[in-house]
Amino acid sequence: MKRRERTRQLIELGGLVAKAGLVELADDDRAVIFGLLTSAAGTLQGEDRDQALVLWRRRGKRAFGNERDG
Repeated sequence: MKRRERTRQLIELGGLVAKAGLVELADDDRAVIFGLLTSAAGTLQGEDRDQALVLWRRRGKRAFGNERDG
């Protein structure tokens, strides 16, 4: 059961990468996409973690809302 949940989680996370447009914007360059993600992870390990989470959560909710409405 845990394997299925993990597989579903990975598929959903990949879907978010695609929804954000990163695949097209990075010309499907996985090194670029991974670099973006590691950069975000670095931000979350730093002093600006809380501010970044608030900002990114707002942007994410807005994007989900725009997708639902549009």
